[in-house]
Amino acid sequence: MKKSNLEKIENLVINFIDKYNIKNILLAISGGQDSIYLIKILEKLKKKSYYKHLQTSYIYVDHQWKNNSKKQIKHIINYIITINANIIIYQINKITLSEDKCRKYRYNIILQHAIKYKFKLIITGHNSTDKVETCLQNLIKGSGIESLSNLAMKSKVSQKIFILRPLLKLNRTTIYWSCKKLYLPIWSDSTNYLYKIQRNRIRQEFIPYIQQYLHKNIENNIKFLISNYYYQNEYIKQNVIKLYLKSKHKKRTAINYMKINKQNFILQIKTIQLFCFHNLQIYLETQKIIKVVKKLNKELINSSRIVSHSNFNFFIHKHWLYISIKT
Repeated sequence: MKKSNLEKIENLVINFIDKYNIKNILLAISGGQDSIYLIKILEKLKKKSYYKHLQTSYIYVDHQWKNNSKKQIKHIINYIITINANIIIYQINKITLSEDKCRKYRYNIILQHAIKYKFKLIITGHNSTDKVETCLQNLIKGSGIESLSNLAMKSKVSQKIFILRPLLKLNRTTIYWSCKKLYLPIWSDSTNYLYKIQRNRIRQEFIPYIQQYLHKNIENNIKFLISNYYYQNEYIKQNVIKLYLKSKHKKRTAINYMKINKQNFILQIKTIQLFCFHNLQIYLETQKIIKVVKKLNKELINSSRIVSHSNFNFFIHKHWLYISIKT
């Protein structure tokens, strides 16, 4: 007998809980269809005798974008009361329409809450449509291949905390009709129609336009593209780590630039990026690293040894590349 989407997602969560011995779960909710659907899955799971002692808590971050935010909070609280669960609500006083800033605020709040109360697993309601929209956003920004495939099913954010996104194989429409079938109380979020937010314009105008006039299967094609990018990115990362380990100095904070300089340009960039992060805990953006690499290659020809960029000095001595912070 074919399993329903609800059963598939439930089994995915069960397998993860069993594999990592999860005792408590923090579910980040928005009040929309994705989070309500996940609440249904978790509450159904807790009714099973083996998981009845599983502790679940819900967290909501209010960005105060809309006039009826208090009504939405009341709606969420009322629903949580009906299932006899706990919810924590945070409000961000500094109102901003920047999606990047809001995401960082929200992520930081949820992570700090998980650390403080010792949650081992954070579950979010990202779906496959979100994945497509994020890919398009990052493509517009000119992001690298790693940013086009960075929304993974599971990720580890610290030694003790995981993030699981069990809805990533379901699209928004499928989740909507599943909620309707289960008679779940979906809140219609008015901020989804604010065109000042780039994601909304992509969702409401850009993707429908492509579907109507260019290619009706655009979402499936992008999902396939993301999958390919993921494996390509993993291959690049593996080779970067191998090259870095072979090139780094055994005693000093340095890498053999002559070895790196012979490699493909993307490997040069990523290896120097890893070198900076591993030794200084500083992530230099790809565009900055490209400038550094080009300068280094140019200065090698001119027999110069020091390249300055931003707050750093890169210098070469006897084939070894060193980095120092300007004081």
